[in-house]
Amino acid sequence: MFAAERRQLILEMVRANGAVSLRELARVVQTSEVTVRRDVRALEAEGLLDRRHGGAVLPGGFTRESGFPQKSHLATAEKTAIADLAAGFVEEGEAIVVGAGTTTQELARRLARVPGLTVVTNSLLVAQALAHANRVEVVMTGGTLRGSNYALVGSGAEQSLQGLRVSKAFLSGSGLTAERGLSTSNMLSASVDRALVQAAAEVVVLADHSKLGTDTMFQTVPTDVVTRLVTDEPPAHDDRAGTELQALADQGVQIAVAGASKGATGGSGAPAGGESAPARQQRRDVPLPGPRRQVPGTGTGLRSAAALGEQNPGAERARVADLRRR
Repeated sequence: MFAAERRQLILEMVRANGAVSLRELARVVQTSEVTVRRDVRALEAEGLLDRRHGGAVLPGGFTRESGFPQKSHLATAEKTAIADLAAGFVEEGEAIVVGAGTTTQELARRLARVPGLTVVTNSLLVAQALAHANRVEVVMTGGTLRGSNYALVGSGAEQSLQGLRVSKAFLSGSGLTAERGLSTSNMLSASVDRALVQAAAEVVVLADHSKLGTDTMFQTVPTDVVTRLVTDEPPAHDDRAGTELQALADQGVQIAVAGASKGATGGSGAPAGGESAPARQQRRDVPLPGPRRQVPGTGTGLRSAAALGEQNPGAERARVADLRRR
């Protein structure tokens, strides 16, 4: 197949699916991932698509949200490492909310072994991952099923979250910037995620490095409401991700970095009441430079709910080297 034919086919696949992994593109056009990566780079230079870590997406990021089948094949190793690390922030007996997404689905698989955990979610995939966990109670929101990401959205979902108080919210999205915070491409998903945030004392964002510096249409969580970001180690040449991480840390977001290439596992979860061994090895926290602003609409009752699973503040504030120099 000539280069022009390959690139036309690649472009058609991306337009049809919204996002396609390099592996899938290489399989369809019957060439190597190195060649496909070169083709994708050329198409990006023409403004016809955007590159993402491990794949290609429609240009701009403001028009169309990728469906679950496409997202599930992007940055799988990074999502696994992030989920391993994030599970270490969940304690026995906590009540938490977990939003929809492929990364939060990976987290849910690791939470199945945390005794006494209560998980409130609008994601069918998260609920399915915890369905057979005998020691975990799963509470589903109401709402209308959105088939592209298997999530419940709409007024029914939002109303079912009113009056809810939990210790932490774990969310993912389409993009994260220091200027605007977490964002997504779908208005209904963004609205439900905002309702999840209102229910939580702390907000933990799960985002691989390809989402750092990406801004999409609908803001979900402003930066000053994000308590912690759990992400993976950006490649050395990815200046955008490194710059965004430093900017987020400067605004008071705690950064926990999981090294996907340093022993990440696909295990089923962290031991109850603590972090898994891989999470302890991979974790790098940037301490808060100043006091955090409280989540709007929360008060002492929220903090009281958070006492279900208080964490060791000393361990939380371990100092590390400047992320920009790594």
